[in-house]
Amino acid sequence: MEFKGRAAVNLLTSAFVLIGLVAFLIFSLRPEAPSVDYGLRQKKTFAAPKHNVWAELSEYEAAAVNDFIIKQPTDLNLTLHPKSVQDNFIFMVETLKPNKTDTAPYLYDEAPIPERWAKVTISQTFEGDPYMVYYMAGPLPISKDSRVLPLEWMFNSGRNYVANPIQSYDIILDFALSMAENVSDITQELLGATVNRQDPSDPHGLLAFPRGSRIETGGMVLWMQFYRPGMGSGARTLLPQGIYAKVDATSANIAAWKVGEWYYNGVIYANEHEFRAALDDPEFVRTPANIDGSWTDTEDFGEYPDRDLPPPVSIQPYGPRYKLDRKERFVSWFGFEFYVTTAQATGISLFDIRFKGERVMYELGLQEAMAHYAGDDPMQGGLEFMDSFFGMGNNMFELVPGYDCPAYADYLDSEWHQAYKTHNMPNSICIFAFTADHLLSRHTAQYSVTASRNTFLTIRSVSTVGNYDYTIDYIFYMDGTLEVKVRASGFIFAAFYTANNTKSEDEYGHRIHDALSSSIHDHVLNWKADLDVAGPTNDMVRMAIEPITMTYEWDQPEQSTRNTMHLVEYPVTEETGLDWPANSGEFYIVYSSEEKNAWGERKGYRITSGTGMGSTPHLTILNSTTLGESARYAEHDLWVLRRKDTEPRSADPLMYLAPHDPIIEFSKMANRESLEHGALDTSYDGDLVVYFNLGAHHVPHSGDIPNTLMHTSSSSVMFVPHNFADSDPSRQSVQGVRLQLQGKKSGGFAGEWFTGDESKTLLRHNNGDLRSRSEGGNGQGKTTARYFGATYKKGVEMPLEALEPDMRGYVSHSNAVSELDFTGFGRGETFGG
Repeated sequence: MEFKGRAAVNLLTSAFVLIGLVAFLIFSLRPEAPSVDYGLRQKKTFAAPKHNVWAELSEYEAAAVNDFIIKQPTDLNLTLHPKSVQDNFIFMVETLKPNKTDTAPYLYDEAPIPERWAKVTISQTFEGDPYMVYYMAGPLPISKDSRVLPLEWMFNSGRNYVANPIQSYDIILDFALSMAENVSDITQELLGATVNRQDPSDPHGLLAFPRGSRIETGGMVLWMQFYRPGMGSGARTLLPQGIYAKVDATSANIAAWKVGEWYYNGVIYANEHEFRAALDDPEFVRTPANIDGSWTDTEDFGEYPDRDLPPPVSIQPYGPRYKLDRKERFVSWFGFEFYVTTAQATGISLFDIRFKGERVMYELGLQEAMAHYAGDDPMQGGLEFMDSFFGMGNNMFELVPGYDCPAYADYLDSEWHQAYKTHNMPNSICIFAFTADHLLSRHTAQYSVTASRNTFLTIRSVSTVGNYDYTIDYIFYMDGTLEVKVRASGFIFAAFYTANNTKSEDEYGHRIHDALSSSIHDHVLNWKADLDVAGPTNDMVRMAIEPITMTYEWDQPEQSTRNTMHLVEYPVTEETGLDWPANSGEFYIVYSSEEKNAWGERKGYRITSGTGMGSTPHLTILNSTTLGESARYAEHDLWVLRRKDTEPRSADPLMYLAPHDPIIEFSKMANRESLEHGALDTSYDGDLVVYFNLGAHHVPHSGDIPNTLMHTSSSSVMFVPHNFADSDPSRQSVQGVRLQLQGKKSGGFAGEWFTGDESKTLLRHNNGDLRSRSEGGNGQGKTTARYFGATYKKGVEMPLEALEPDMRGYVSHSNAVSELDFTGFGRGETFGG
């Protein structure tokens, strides 16, 4: 293989955020343990109609792939015990998701099951520089027909590799500590602490970590910032200190790096000697140190009268109403059916989603979770994260029963395979049905009241990547609606508050503690939705609600014209990006090109911004200096593209290492190809894919201390049936009641002055209120109730665990890395997003 890339250090714009922040937050390799059961469980056996062809590799499969590749007679020269990225080794093994063109015949016809392949990431050195290289191995199970091939077809850059700049984490860490140790007198005077080079985890010491910037002449410039470790609460991102150092990292040789300018309180000093001398100047202005304390604690264990009683909880006395095939990870619930799978980089994805037997989506899953910051200090000014690099799946931690999910939820484990080891994530996915505190539908008529409970199904995980916890929900409603929802919590990545005359107050955030400022940032989480609305051949339209002036014959002669509104459809005829319309004045609808409902209307699904804090956002920054070409998907709220096997994803985890030269260029995917099919374009079969964004424009305030609250940082997108059925399909699924107040019929509108065949007389009193008096009817005025769907017939006794789960059943014993990840790609080596 010929590599034309530049040296690793020249390919990177922001990878040194990862390098420098290694060990800044510490996570854990999970103990290998089985799931623990909480609550009642499904007793009847249930089997998926097909195999889950997207399922993650089993431990046996991953080990077989590793063994097969190691024994290949190639020039890989793999080692089983790598000591650095200069060694060649298998970094990661996972399922290579099969192409839709191979899977669809198996799912929808009677074709054989598609071949199963593994996606393999190998750390490989060429001409002295380390690279991360993608391969594919298969078919599985391993046999004489299996082979190892470069995985190239899914990357439109023409490359299957990315340079890895993390050549020696230990040396980089020691460089930062050495730099900080050389100015111990300064940090002691200004911050009241020094680094402990012998024990970097000293809770009373300081830490120093960089943010990198690529320069046109080659190499990197790093700005190092000092932090307190926050060992007590884990609140390190709330404890930045006001000292920054600039490092010339233009050389690939770390030994040649040089510390240059220093920045403190808005003033730049040419070197540490000038900085040190300035401390003796009577006019030198000191800023307060940012000191840890109880203000960073996420809990308050004090006694307060308002929480003397436990809160209400949801229970499930008779077990779940969904069906779950745990082996195939197949779920069936009130007409919905789908498969669940996971990936190390992106967490949960759903495949082959159907409703009432009809196809809705082939694939629904996360692509990337990006955060982009802004500020006037050297750290915040260019900070960004792409959290698939650190692993939204790897960091799906064990869920807390009764808190993350109801006590009665079903829990699933997840596994991932890295550096020849299989790691188990116990109870990292939960499945549960929940009845909302608001109805799905209701109506009060003259003689009756009808109310239908709103029960929905949720597939949930929580990915904690550094300082942020992302709760991700896939929600299914009884009418066929799907919702994807994200809620964020955790510690914000704050900035040091600089009190000087040059600072523009509140330009990038708010002062939120003695020496702390918030930092404005955008969260943009990108999802893929491969819609198959009643089949794979679809069209997209923008159905606009527009004002118009009309003339109607029935208005004449009194009204010559009438100002009104009407519907206008605008077909989406080429690949494009769309933003949510002003005043919600357009519906984005994906229609079946072939199937219609009983009334002759095209079957469709509407895509809309859902529940949460307003419309979902896209990136505010235009042509981001930091992100380069790596996140063009973030420039609009959603995109509609042709679906292609060669374009399975909008992003790749390794793009974090080379944002200006990404392995996948989204702008090449969204290149305005025609979406018109049939006679106009026989090369396109009408199979659409939509990429949409969730997230928030986050301007943290004092209420984000110590943790951001989920209800203030949630966003969602909903896929809502639009003429998909002949009428509301939830009528056959919901549970509810009709209260018959009189007779047997509903009568007219509630409150209407009307006497019908229900023998009911309405009397109007002087105060204008309406009163009723029964004259016969059902039971002389006694209300009767008629239920649709099962009801509770008697009281139930629930065990304490159904109300407050026994936390001794929590499997994980630690969320701390047991040993340093020599690859530099470890889960705890960054703040995260």
